[in-house]
Amino acid sequence: MQIAIPAESLAGEARVAATPETVKKLVALGHSVVVERGAGLKSAILDDAFVAAGATVAESRRAALSQGDIVLKVRPATEDELAEMKPGAALISLMNPFANPTLPAMAEKKLSAFAMELLPRTTRAQSMDVLSSQNNIAGYRAVLLACQYYPHFMPMLMTAAGTVKPARVLILGVGVAGLQAIATAKRLGAVVEAFDVRPATKEQVESMGAKFVEVPMTDEEKAANDGVYAKEMSDDYKRRQAELVDKHARQADIVITTALIPGRPAPRLLSADTVRGMKPGSVIIDMAAESGGNCELTVSGEVTRTDQGVTLVGTHNLPSLLAADASSLYARNLLTFLGLMLTKEGFTIALEDDLVAATLITHNGEVRFGKAQG
Repeated sequence: MQIAIPAESLAGEARVAATPETVKKLVALGHSVVVERGAGLKSAILDDAFVAAGATVAESRRAALSQGDIVLKVRPATEDELAEMKPGAALISLMNPFANPTLPAMAEKKLSAFAMELLPRTTRAQSMDVLSSQNNIAGYRAVLLACQYYPHFMPMLMTAAGTVKPARVLILGVGVAGLQAIATAKRLGAVVEAFDVRPATKEQVESMGAKFVEVPMTDEEKAANDGVYAKEMSDDYKRRQAELVDKHARQADIVITTALIPGRPAPRLLSADTVRGMKPGSVIIDMAAESGGNCELTVSGEVTRTDQGVTLVGTHNLPSLLAADASSLYARNLLTFLGLMLTKEGFTIALEDDLVAATLITHNGEVRFGKAQG
């Protein structure tokens, strides 16, 4: 099989879907790997490193994609990229399937397209879980980004000139990104609080030395949020949540929001009134900015400041800001996923495998997403 690794075409995307480590393992299985020239440069990987691992270098995107029986990408393929792929090829990538307009085009091209974000959150899938690997990086980078804009120290400092108080950090959403943000802020010496609609996260938050901000819940509300992902809550719960978040956000120096609901716009957690009531110099890192934002005043993709001196950071794609490690982890995720189908003998799509079936969104000329997943 010929495996193609194109450079990512999305502006600002620095990651790459393979590394010399994973290329070497694919070549050892007897397959060929072609990498578009410069594909790894923004991830600190030179073409020579890919060549040393056994890959060949294509001079253009078309030259790489047109050879690929299997195409590995980070971001969803564009219409132009799809046009350059082999009919019937396999495409493995993040796909944004809930809002991807190219699904019909992928089906028409008879691509077997795998959306890695649809991988079930099971023990068996952990080593392939691209959302976890990339959100872990995003949570870490969010805290460092907050430090960039916050005009004070994070830790408490006792100096001859006086004592500097530690920063108060509020994390909204305690998934993988939120937990890493808690850990990073604690390591930097901040006082950390965290909120999540899932009561089961309380133990995780407290085990990391942070305080859990808890909205009183009915038994029905608890039962509705006992899973991996947060779910949409009732209007009454949202009112109680808003009051509590408002109180703690006004006391915080840094707020990092991470809340996402698959297939829906990001839930609003910070109102304009709450932001206006925050302290001058405080910072909001809205990690959901690309999906509509958890904060009412976030400008997607931009850094803005309110008249009250609150900085709102709507920067997209935080994992790409640590592209070398993000690419390394992502590439290992894809390599492990490929192991479900790729052997020395060839490539077999085993639909009886729940991980394969859950991620396969187009196949044999049909759009499966919404059928197999719904």
